[in-house]
Amino acid sequence: MIVLGVESSCDETGLALYDTEHGLLSHALHSQVAMHEEYGGVVPELASRDHIRRALPLLEQVLAKAGLPKERIDAIAYTQGPGLAGALLVGSSVACSLALALDKPVLGVHHLEGHLLSPLLASERPEFPFVALLVSGGHTQLMRVDGVGRYTLLGETLDDAAGEAFDKSAKLLGLGYPGGPAISRLAEFGDPEAYTLPRPMLHSKDFNFSFSGLKTAVLTVAKNSAGGIANICEQDKANIARGFVDAIVDVLTAKCVSALKHTGLKRLVIAGGVGANRQLRESLNAAAAKKKFRVYYPELEFCTDNGAMIAFAGALRLERNPQAATHDYGFNVRPRWPLDEIEPA
Repeated sequence: MIVLGVESSCDETGLALYDTEHGLLSHALHSQVAMHEEYGGVVPELASRDHIRRALPLLEQVLAKAGLPKERIDAIAYTQGPGLAGALLVGSSVACSLALALDKPVLGVHHLEGHLLSPLLASERPEFPFVALLVSGGHTQLMRVDGVGRYTLLGETLDDAAGEAFDKSAKLLGLGYPGGPAISRLAEFGDPEAYTLPRPMLHSKDFNFSFSGLKTAVLTVAKNSAGGIANICEQDKANIARGFVDAIVDVLTAKCVSALKHTGLKRLVIAGGVGANRQLRESLNAAAAKKKFRVYYPELEFCTDNGAMIAFAGALRLERNPQAATHDYGFNVRPRWPLDEIEPA
């Protein structure tokens, strides 16, 4: 079965073809980072318009890479939510229009389920069950994953997610957009002893997170630096960045270790954009060696939003329940869609 995946939840347009017998056939992605950079963040209307321009050329690209005519597609999976409403509508309309033209079934996929399952696309894939740390955009959650659609929330952020804290702290330091990768790179040149920032909820004895106070701590330290926030020197920026990254990494690592101990599981999966962070990977790998558990990551190209994870999640659901797809092309989108509301596969 060949499934076309369409992803358009925010600022990346991704399409991919996944074959349940031969694996990922092709994928293509367009990032809107350059377009949104001058605004310091995603502009929803511009994002939606750009998805319209990119979707069909990317479709032709993935078909050409796979060497398949579009008639060979067996089903189409698209991101139904959560995300920006206008952006979701573009991908949904493209997917359902194409399915109608080809008389193929369609399936709406939860964006975060795509991230959760994306490590299974790697050469070393985890077996169920496992604990998953989902760190994507506005989401930071710890989940127990017992199978496709079988997710138990262990804990989540009570305010800012880790990704939001990265972007907002980077903006405070004048690092531009997107801030996460920039502040991580800068942290590599910082002195780890210069600033010790708070580790929010590190000892809360639950699996919840809170990062808004850490962002405030970055602002306070920057204001109190020798040059003040307006004239802070580059080395001081690097030192603050290092203190910030170390604080977030320490909290994420400690919560993951606690969740594994609580569940008795020995497999940890990291999913989402922050999963590409080098410092986080090093910390988790060190903890895994010490505590004797295995940690799995998506391939770097699949950490951010992409069509491959949507095609793959759709294929897994269809393998378990072929009736999950429909020929009803009257689509709707769900900009707010809690992961625990989706149906088991």
